[in-house]
Amino acid sequence: MSNKNNLGTKFIHAGAHPDPSTGAIMTPIYQTSTYVQSAPGVHQGYEYARSQNPTRFALEEAFAVIENAKFGLAFASGVAATDAVMRLLVPGDEVVAAHDMYGGSFRLFSKVHEKMGIKFIYVDTSDVNNVAAAMTAKTKLIWVETPTNPLMNITDIEAVSAIGKKHNCIVCVDNTFASPYLQNPLDQGATIVMHSATKYLGGHSDVIQGCLMLNDQTLRDQLYFIQKSTGAVPGPQDCFLVLRGIKTLHVRMQRHCENGEQVAAYLRQHPKVAKVYWCGFTDHHNHDIAKKQMRGFGGMMSFVLKDDSVAAATKVLSSTKIFSLAESLGGVESLINHPASMTHASIPREQRIANGLADGLIRLSVGIEDAEDIIADLAQAIG
Repeated sequence: MSNKNNLGTKFIHAGAHPDPSTGAIMTPIYQTSTYVQSAPGVHQGYEYARSQNPTRFALEEAFAVIENAKFGLAFASGVAATDAVMRLLVPGDEVVAAHDMYGGSFRLFSKVHEKMGIKFIYVDTSDVNNVAAAMTAKTKLIWVETPTNPLMNITDIEAVSAIGKKHNCIVCVDNTFASPYLQNPLDQGATIVMHSATKYLGGHSDVIQGCLMLNDQTLRDQLYFIQKSTGAVPGPQDCFLVLRGIKTLHVRMQRHCENGEQVAAYLRQHPKVAKVYWCGFTDHHNHDIAKKQMRGFGGMMSFVLKDDSVAAATKVLSSTKIFSLAESLGGVESLINHPASMTHASIPREQRIANGLADGLIRLSVGIEDAEDIIADLAQAIG
């Protein structure tokens, strides 16, 4: 295998082994529910597809490789992967979590796991002093997104990981927005990395999947037991699609970054735009940290019009021709989104506003089309 910093070679060959029976260069889709045993308990390493599947195992190996991890686990969705981490906890445990996060994560925390006796303390993790101040003897997990969804806030992974180590608690980083091409939180001291593989890892808006990557064997075994016991596993076809997606992650992310930089610059100078949230700006809060822990700044951004009404935002959201108005992100095509009514609707309005997520905020997932066409589309939509 290549040097871990040679990303193209690493992503193309991660988890790839020619099929021993045919020589097929792509891992076959093992569309089976069970495996024949020659005698009770005598088998070839596979018993039942909820527990083991060769296509999924190849993908999990790839997940480990691309995040510089020892272990990878594949789940039916990003939320399922997040849920597995939460199931490591017991009633009375506390979680310090980013106050600016994906709405689906907040919904899972507040509507499901709070009822199980887990306490969540939400803080602005872009200031690590807030994390340190929120820690108690009951804190068992720190949950971080960086960059955050949708305000692009940056958290110092190394500093938060040091706090976690001091308090002997798990630090889990949602790395979906950056992808392993731009950032590797385990290298910065995190315990677990989570991705919605639906996004950049799959990259083609055709699969739902999540994953966890980590180095600790005991923790891996606990999470594998949860994965197997709850059954939140992806099917082999989905695993095949994400294996395929990973092979082009580096070239797609290069273009996402190039286009993102041009789109962010265009929006910032637009007379009708009040503010652009993109961590590549040198005056972005914590830009220096982003520059330290990321290889680039990606294609995710948000902006607010000077007319910050929902009506003005809706006009833009409904007028694009290249950008598609849709949930999700990270595909090859450009997507436009209204967090307040879509991805973050589950967060109470007063809480969203307090966190800085305005009703008129527009989120962009800049795709890999030609940049001049993307910018022209925004120009005609904004007017």
